[in-house]
Amino acid sequence: METKTNPKAGLDALLTPDNCVLILIDHQAFQFAGLRSHDSQTVINNVVGLAKTAKAFNIPTLFTTVLEARGGKLLKQLQEVFPEQKPIDRTFINTWEDARVVEWVKKTGRKKIVIAALWSEICLAMPAIQAAGEGYDVYAVTDASGGVSLEAHEMAIQRMVMAGVIPITWNVFAGDLQRDWARTETAPAVAQILVDHGGNVGTSFLWELQLLATPVPEELKK
Repeated sequence: METKTNPKAGLDALLTPDNCVLILIDHQAFQFAGLRSHDSQTVINNVVGLAKTAKAFNIPTLFTTVLEARGGKLLKQLQEVFPEQKPIDRTFINTWEDARVVEWVKKTGRKKIVIAALWSEICLAMPAIQAAGEGYDVYAVTDASGGVSLEAHEMAIQRMVMAGVIPITWNVFAGDLQRDWARTETAPAVAQILVDHGGNVGTSFLWELQLLATPVPEELKK
């Protein structure tokens, strides 16, 4: 009897450095001006941490903006992660309708697409839903995205899940890719990213490092 597998479960459903791409959509000044589902600084922190993680694992990463001349350039902190890359500037609201973006993904040969965008209800949901319908496994990074209201963001997530899109957060992306702390070639970079962008996780990690570096007082050894 043939065993049927669920493509959204099991080991193959996890992200690896070899099976995914990252698309970051419209993290621009105008889009941040309308952000109301999250604190802007939180989204900035998270999307920069997301981009740094992709770079640490050599994940193909694409920046794209919409009407840059009016909406502003890509977030400076984000552009600095990949300073050599010029974002694809679109007129399409739905990134997946821009043939340049689709062609870029096809050239990588990868079938898992990780997306973060402003705003969730439009610029994240539209390409995520369309790409999922065309046979890609799509992962929406919810905490590196945001909408014009909390309701808009939450409804976008529900709509995407109904279409088969998988919601994750930026540190889940890092966890999937690292998977094993014995992978010492990437562990230092991941640890530094957590220190810089991981909030309480980063501060706890620094605390552990400080404890390891501090000799135990003699009276505590007794």
